Amino acid sequence: MGRAKLPRKSTNIDMTAMCDVAFLLLSFFILTTKFKPAEAIAVETPSSVASKIAPSKDFVLITITKDGKVFLTLDDEQRKEFIANSLNSTRNLGIDVAAFKKAGFIGAPIAGLKSFLAIPEENRKGDQLPGIPVMDSTNNELVTWLQLVNESYAGAKMDLLLKGDNVSKYPSFRNVITALKKNDILKFQMITNPENAPMGSELWKKSMSGEKQEN
Repeated sequence: MGRAKLPRKSTNIDMTAMCDVAFLLLSFFILTTKFKPAEAIAVETPSSVASKIAPSKDFVLITITKDGKVFLTLDDEQRKEFIANSLNSTRNLGIDVAAFKKAGFIGAPIAGLKSFLAIPEENRKGDQLPGIPVMDSTNNELVTWLQLVNESYAGAKMDLLLKGDNVSKYPSFRNVITALKKNDILKFQMITNPENAPMGSELWKKSMSGEKQEN
C-alpha cells in the first residue's frame, strides 16, 4: 500500500521583530560611538618591528613635528604643579597653576607661557603654535624644561618618550639630544609605528617559533 503524500507548504517566517531589533541596535551604536578627535600635534612616526609597548601613565613625552617644532607633554599633575610653582617663583611669570596642570602639552617659549595657557584647549593646535625654542644653541629652552622635570621627579623613575615625525629635521633632533645630555638623561624610548617583521628574517623566525623578543 502506497504512502499518503502530504502537501508541501512553504515556510513563512515573520522577520519584522528581528528587523526592529537590528535597527534599534544600529541606532544605539551610532549614538553612543565616540570618534577619535583630531590630534593637537600631528606626527607620522617611522615604522619599526619593536614589540615593547610605551607606558600610558606617568610619562614624559617630547614630540618633534615635521616642521621641527618641539612640544613637551607631562602626564603627572602633581609634577606639573611643582613645575608651574617653580617657574612662578624663579621667573615671576604669574602663570595660572590650575590651567598649567590641565594643559595637554607645552608648546611655547617660557616668556609666552601665560599667553599660551590663555588659549582655549580646543584651539591649541601644533601647527599654529611656535613650540619650545630649541634651534638656537644659546637659548635651548628644552634644557630648562628638562631640568624642571628632573627636579619634579627628585630621583624617582621617569619614563621618557621621544616621538618624532618621519620627516622631521635633523637639527631639531640634535638639539633635543643636546638638552637631554645637559641634564644627564641618557636613556629614552622612541615611539614608532609597529609593523610585522619581514618574512624570512631572524626576527620573523623568532616570532614564529614563539621566542620572546628582547626589549
